[in-house]
Amino acid sequence: MKDRGLVADITSPDIIKHTQSPTTIYCGVDPTARSLHLGNLVTLMGLLHFGIRGHQAIALVGGATGSIGDPSGRKSERVPLGPDVLEQNIAGIEKQMHRFFHNGSVYASARGFSDPVKPPKVLNNYAWFSNMTALQFLGDVGRYARVSTMLGKESVKTRLASEQGISFTEFSYQLLQAYDFYYLNRHHECQIQLGGSDQWGNITAGIDMINKRREADGNGSESSSKAYGMTIPLLLTSSGEKFGKSAGNAVWLDPTMTSIFDFYQFFMKTTDADVGRYLPMFTLLSSRQVEEVMQEHMKNPENREAQRVLANEATELVHGSDGLRDAQTATKVLFGGDLSTVKGQDIVSAFRNDPSRFTAASKLIKSGGMYLNNTKVTDVVYKLSEADLMDNQVCVLRTGKSSYHVIHVV
Repeated sequence: MKDRGLVADITSPDIIKHTQSPTTIYCGVDPTARSLHLGNLVTLMGLLHFGIRGHQAIALVGGATGSIGDPSGRKSERVPLGPDVLEQNIAGIEKQMHRFFHNGSVYASARGFSDPVKPPKVLNNYAWFSNMTALQFLGDVGRYARVSTMLGKESVKTRLASEQGISFTEFSYQLLQAYDFYYLNRHHECQIQLGGSDQWGNITAGIDMINKRREADGNGSESSSKAYGMTIPLLLTSSGEKFGKSAGNAVWLDPTMTSIFDFYQFFMKTTDADVGRYLPMFTLLSSRQVEEVMQEHMKNPENREAQRVLANEATELVHGSDGLRDAQTATKVLFGGDLSTVKGQDIVSAFRNDPSRFTAASKLIKSGGMYLNNTKVTDVVYKLSEADLMDNQVCVLRTGKSSYHVIHVV
């Protein structure tokens, strides 16, 4: 993982020896949206790398922590989510987690990883926080935290220095995540927490809680349940731009929010400065294969061979082989590719599963900007009929005043 650029820091060098035998690792995500995005995909890749090598992965959805909001990396407090929105987001992300690991397992098998992938556990921390009273929280969690340590966390110091400051609610967030790690360590034998580099403070808070609770229980010398942390670099472009919902440039994993075609095209548009870094991060290609791809790419960079490989691999990983076929078909149609081997049904499938194209067409029709044979189209579900064909073979679509498309039906 380090060679792939997926390791920013570790809490102890002992983690290397520890992972030489099967262990359990978890990564959490708060349901602040109904879909994960490309920034989350980096940490999911970390879990997948452990899973395909025989370790138990736990994907934790923060049903409880999501109602609070993590202050890490934020200049202001999050707007609280309503219960209906939170429930919808949780359902969407849980479904997405299962789909990612299913597609990832199939993708890994096709790339030569023959060992069976242990099915990940997808858990929700609301399960252990929902019945915890305030007194229980103070006694079971707050008792083992030190305010001076909490104040020393970078996310807290940054917010304290801001004009808005930090609420007690957000200040307590690190205790909730710390308890998550303790709970998973105790009940699921989880010994490693994985997260973005902005989660370092929350991860170390969890390790600290595990150690303090173990000492209080008289198990301070137990090495079998020692806890570790690992962070993954935040996804940035070569210019230092961050990807994500808060950055306003999120590439969503949900195809109804970012179409599979647009997901594919995002990687096709990757700069030469970034593609060599993204290939090992978002694919399971070996270092030798990545090197060969980049060598071939450098011979004729204008052909964008490395970007094509990256787009193919990442799209198949996230959306499966059918999704990749749809993206490739749509790309050929929209960018003048060779259609001699493309089946009509594949074209229909590619655009049927691309809601953004239908949404754009629908908006165009509603605004009065779509014409068929110079007659305004007013029905967003209008179906072409033989009566619309001139000489039973041609019709003309016009958008706006001067954009024409001649359709020849054969």
